[in-house]
Amino acid sequence: MSPKLPRITAKQLVKILKKHGFVLDSSEGSHQHYTHPDRPSKITIPVHPGKIIGPGLLKAIIRQARLKPEDIFK
Repeated sequence: MSPKLPRITAKQLVKILKKHGFVLDSSEGSHQHYTHPDRPSKITIPVHPGKIIGPGLLKAIIRQARLKPEDIFK
């Protein structure tokens, strides 16, 4: 059984993505789009100050980024 995902804000998630090589591609309103040089997909993060990213959305973003849930805990 995998550990429960932490409750994190968009700011914390962006920091994790940047640590794994993602770069800001563009932004539209309160959404930022990140890409990785080795991966063709684009990941969209809703950046709303002080709001926690829901567990379902966090799980989807982790899957799109091809990260493991353990990468979020490091």
